[in-house]
Amino acid sequence: MSECTVVGLKEQLENGEIHLVDVREQVEFAGGRVSGASLLPLGELEERHQELDHSKPIYVMCRTGRRSAEAQARLKAMGFTNVVNVVGGIEAWKKEDLPLERDEHAPWSIERQVRFMAGLLVFTGVVLSLLVHPWFIALAGFVGFGLAFTAVIDWCGMGLLIAKMPWNKRVA
Repeated sequence: MSECTVVGLKEQLENGEIHLVDVREQVEFAGGRVSGASLLPLGELEERHQELDHSKPIYVMCRTGRRSAEAQARLKAMGFTNVVNVVGGIEAWKKEDLPLERDEHAPWSIERQVRFMAGLLVFTGVVLSLLVHPWFIALAGFVGFGLAFTAVIDWCGMGLLIAKMPWNKRVA
């Protein structure tokens, strides 16, 4: 599998003739992206792959490189021959202090929204347990358990639900 660093990607972008595809979700893309990147979320790859130009090298990137590696494998399985994974993704791009574009009114990251909601639920559970009934402390306990459990299984239902909220849909 072909890979390149973000420095290598920057050089390729300066030379032109590549197609940079960001496979993150809309809210992530709105919050910061490499100039010239086109958004094609990993979950939409099979339905929208015809939008990609077979004649140009396709560079795929995401936040850390995990989803883009999966996108690379899927694209190769669909017959694309020149697909390059950008190792480290946007996080590596930021570490190199390279420029990012950002939507002016981009929503918070999904991770930040999950932390906000979890904190709000815990706070509400504690306040309600003090003011209304002691059993409301169970809300705080449930959220705490949920956070620990989702960290162990590396899957967050709250994050998936929040990602579908209207404020997280990017307006063209």
